[in-house]
Amino acid sequence: MMTLNRREFCAGVAMATMVVRTRSAWATGGSTGYQIVAQADRSRVLQAAQQYLPMEPVTITAFHTPKSPGGPHDFFSQADYFWPNPKNPDGPYINRDGQSNPENFNDHRKVMIDLSVRMPALTAAWLLTKDHRYAKRSGDHLRSWFVTPETRMNPNLEFSQGVHGVSTGRNYGIIDTLHLVEVARAASFLGPEALSTDDLQSVKRWFREYLSWMKDSEKGKQERATLNNHATCWALQASEFARLVGDEGTRDEIRLWFTEKLLTDQLGMDGSFPKELVRTKPYSYSIFNFDVMAGLAQSLKGSGTDLTIFALPDGRGLCKAAEFLYPFLKDKDKWPYAKDVEHFNALPVRSPGLLFSGLACNRTEYIALWKTLNPDPTDKEIIRNYPIRQPLLWV
Repeated sequence: MMTLNRREFCAGVAMATMVVRTRSAWATGGSTGYQIVAQADRSRVLQAAQQYLPMEPVTITAFHTPKSPGGPHDFFSQADYFWPNPKNPDGPYINRDGQSNPENFNDHRKVMIDLSVRMPALTAAWLLTKDHRYAKRSGDHLRSWFVTPETRMNPNLEFSQGVHGVSTGRNYGIIDTLHLVEVARAASFLGPEALSTDDLQSVKRWFREYLSWMKDSEKGKQERATLNNHATCWALQASEFARLVGDEGTRDEIRLWFTEKLLTDQLGMDGSFPKELVRTKPYSYSIFNFDVMAGLAQSLKGSGTDLTIFALPDGRGLCKAAEFLYPFLKDKDKWPYAKDVEHFNALPVRSPGLLFSGLACNRTEYIALWKTLNPDPTDKEIIRNYPIRQPLLWV
């Protein structure tokens, strides 16, 4: 593994900054990312918000299962790719990578995904219209999930993605709260029009406690140390939760980790993600990891190195990853690797990574393609791996 010393890191930052400063204004007539997304998404956002406005918040406490070893406030899910062993039906489940078991308990995950779809859309509508109804309903969701004693979720994932007969919960389950990333992002735009001062502080306290669990628990430490998309997803969660609660120390740690570890461990010289290409769903996992890594770079903007345009001395960075994937997002038939064992025909959908890299890497063709792709997939498996749905909140 290649590791940069601080002198090399600073030299790389200086080079990236110099490249950006020499670029001419990219060909969008001077439009900002926010203007581009607002123009593309306004009707979509408002239509969704109108649909979600009358829907009452529902949390995990509405769904109990005897399969869960936890209590009513503990999130519970089962590992997707584990199935009964035909040779020992009552024994420990066995792995069938890429093949989701339809008999798993998924109600907690489903309502968390519902939250991640509805609350950010309502917040985006609030940003576009300043209609207080949207902000208030966003606040209702936050209060139900993270404040109200009867309905709140406990701030840990001790019982996520357990495996029957093997484990009551695993570090890999931390990826389930990837669907809280955009919720935290949206919450950062809300104020007294949505929540009282005490409720807003309680929301932030929940995310602070959950971030502490992610960083200090054994499951959290194990997940951070993984070598594929799970580490990227841990980092995006930690970055956004830290952003909401004002933990810039954690965000600085992740910035350095991004350059010294994530890129070197995961990104190939050609811009591919080799560890995702060997999976049984190489196309979807490559897009997923690209979107999450691009989201992470976007999340960490604001101070320090701009990771959306950062590249290692050998050229690896977000722009290189986008350059690799763009032809296959434009024409899936050109994909030269194995087809995914499931859901291949449901892809591609609208990649936030295309938007973020198009803005950062001066590639207007990426943004043009982003505008043509489906922003609202209906395939449940695709939705599960699609955590950034409201780019208006990110640009």
